[in-house]
Amino acid sequence: MTTIKVVVNGAAGKMGREVVKAVSLAADLALVGACDKAALGEDAGVLAGVGPLDVRIEADLEGLLSRSGAQVMVDFTEPGSVVHNVHAAIGAGVHGVVGTTGLSQADLEDIDRAASAKGVGVLAAPNFAIGACLMMRFAEEAARWFPHVEIIELHHERKKDAPSGTALKTGEMIVKTWEKQGLGLDNQHGAQTVDELESLPGARGGKLEGIHIHSVRLPGFVAHQEVIFGLPGQTLTLRHDSTNRESFMPGVLMGIRRVREIKGLVYGLDKLLF
Repeated sequence: MTTIKVVVNGAAGKMGREVVKAVSLAADLALVGACDKAALGEDAGVLAGVGPLDVRIEADLEGLLSRSGAQVMVDFTEPGSVVHNVHAAIGAGVHGVVGTTGLSQADLEDIDRAASAKGVGVLAAPNFAIGACLMMRFAEEAARWFPHVEIIELHHERKKDAPSGTALKTGEMIVKTWEKQGLGLDNQHGAQTVDELESLPGARGGKLEGIHIHSVRLPGFVAHQEVIFGLPGQTLTLRHDSTNRESFMPGVLMGIRRVREIKGLVYGLDKLLF
């Protein structure tokens, strides 16, 4: 069995620690490096609760990628640094599995061009939970029959970007389905039947192509989303809940194992699932 060499960027964070743990427990993966601005010099395995791995956390991502022999970099950092991190991996000829959200369409297109030119693959996914991918898939199917929908996403209080990448991708998938069905903006999909008046600006949330998206940020949540469809006399609610970060690990491991099959950018774990 060939062992895939992995570097985890953001290894001291909550998601990073889970990735370190999952990689260290997988027989076909080897953790060859851990990078973060915090916990410098600490053993990544001890920090993740799996015991010493003799992999110390360091701050120099470019240097780590060049000398570790890494084949895949997993990035769970923050929106402000993810673009730089991904381009550093591409420049080193290292494939990327990216869970950090906040990438713009222009960022994604730029990453795709750079990765394609270098001949490496990048998987960027707003959500690595298998159930969340199924929720988005079911929402896409339901959109064929429901022209009205709203999305509510709920996350922990430390999540910086709003709305979540999952909510945005769900909305984009629904809009594409509407367009295929001939339910474009001219058909007033998702539109209200009255002129709305917000006495408190923002009360109806953000708006993506006629879809209202509401973001909740509170302690106690991890990652949750409801997609609520409505027709006269009925509603259909799709909900997914991640109650701990372990829920994302099967998807992350799938991404690590399959990203080397990709050339350029693939956006969304669903592209590997379906």
